[in-house]
Amino acid sequence: MAEEVPARGSILGKLVPARYVLAILGSIGMAIVYGLKVNLSVAMVAMVNHTAIHLMQEEGVKHTISNVSTIAQNVVEECHPPGDVSNVTVKVENGPFNWSEPLQGTLLSCYFWGYLVSQIPLAHVAENFSAKWVMLFSVAINVICTLLTPVFTSAHYGGLIVMRVLEGIGGGASFPAMHVMIASWAPPSERMVMSTIIYVGTSAGTALSILMSGVLSASLGWESIFYVMGALSCIWMALWIVLIQDNPNKQRFISPEERHMITSSLGTETKVEHHPRVPWGKVFTSVPFWAILIAHTCNNFGWYMFLIEIPFYMKQVLKFNVASNAALSALPYFPMIIFSIFLGKMLDTLQSKGKISTTIARKTATSICTVIPGICLLILCFIGCRHYEAVSIMSVGIVAMGAMFSGFLSNHIDIAPNFAGTLVALTNTAATVPGIIVPIFVGFVTHGNQNIGAWRIIFGVTIVLFILEFLVFVIFGSGAEQPWNRSGAKEETEAKDEKTPLKDNVPMKP
Repeated sequence: MAEEVPARGSILGKLVPARYVLAILGSIGMAIVYGLKVNLSVAMVAMVNHTAIHLMQEEGVKHTISNVSTIAQNVVEECHPPGDVSNVTVKVENGPFNWSEPLQGTLLSCYFWGYLVSQIPLAHVAENFSAKWVMLFSVAINVICTLLTPVFTSAHYGGLIVMRVLEGIGGGASFPAMHVMIASWAPPSERMVMSTIIYVGTSAGTALSILMSGVLSASLGWESIFYVMGALSCIWMALWIVLIQDNPNKQRFISPEERHMITSSLGTETKVEHHPRVPWGKVFTSVPFWAILIAHTCNNFGWYMFLIEIPFYMKQVLKFNVASNAALSALPYFPMIIFSIFLGKMLDTLQSKGKISTTIARKTATSICTVIPGICLLILCFIGCRHYEAVSIMSVGIVAMGAMFSGFLSNHIDIAPNFAGTLVALTNTAATVPGIIVPIFVGFVTHGNQNIGAWRIIFGVTIVLFILEFLVFVIFGSGAEQPWNRSGAKEETEAKDEKTPLKDNVPMKP
């Protein structure tokens, strides 16, 4: 084991223990990664030349220029908002790029090409070397590419593709790195709330990015989105390097009492230096693992639909302008943060009091993040052009999806904490496929057909996947530690619950 450094107390004293300094900075790090991922969804609304695109669509579909005079006036028909008469027209805000809907979908999805290939190898690095530095790499490459995006995009859209693929490679490291950090830092009785605090950063980053992107593009131009957000993210990197370590034994800014509490609960006071090899065969024949993988993949289709495509739904169907679009798209993510943390704390409390098991807690949270969003999408199929009713329904669905942080998304740490990074890399790799498919699928369905009918098809497919996720996880999911987690030790036939200290099942030094 690495030599233990002296414990000097948390940098924020008793008010914020070291493990929650990690949780807060981890949450900010996830917010940066997700914020820099989603900013293009809002920026693209201001980057594309809507007039030219509509002109190309009219020429392609009707082979005529009879409507050019109308399009040249930059007006389109919109759904009538509350208080206005119908058939009101609104000017379309044009940008410099003539990107068709399919090309826009490709540009949004190419982030996930890099995300898809990087997770498993970077999870191996995080588990065997350093999760701290893997997470730093994740943020750093996203920051660098974000700052370079305006220059490369102006040269050619191929430059934007390269930047987004590189960002995806960095983004793929974030979940495996943070899963490894949680497994090393979170006492079993606080695992759910710490996981929620860290991963709710994805929602905070989404909300702030959408909001900032709308304001910046409206006031300073689309380029400012990438320059401002990239520059601000540099502050986090300095704090992460100085304040965070891979585990409590390496952390200087921690009290001796807190270090002992964490390591004794996890059984890592004398844990062996060599990380056990992943039992691949047993992983891929594990029913609880497959339940997580299917739930993660299906849920991500809905998540990315909300995350990436809602700004386009707001623009294409509800016809909000860029500033209103950004504000309304960001609105639900703030209550989502509160709801997610409250749910995680409530489930942890019920578990610690013996009221529910880990399995029940995970299934309850996963049910919330599937059933409620599915119902909301069903309502959206029939709500029509009632603007603010539609926004309210979308908000409820997005808030409910925050339950995933306490559900399947942290379940890997329950069933196999020793391989948490690898497991989340596997499920998140599969769950990345929807990130590639969703923008292309939406672009294909809405190409020349930007109306509510097209979006009903999109919502219907998402509802079916939510139903599949709910059934699979509720029937086959589990919060119990699996026997194959104890690699190198004598396996037991019965799996142990999350609350069992790892020292009971991790090989010790002689």
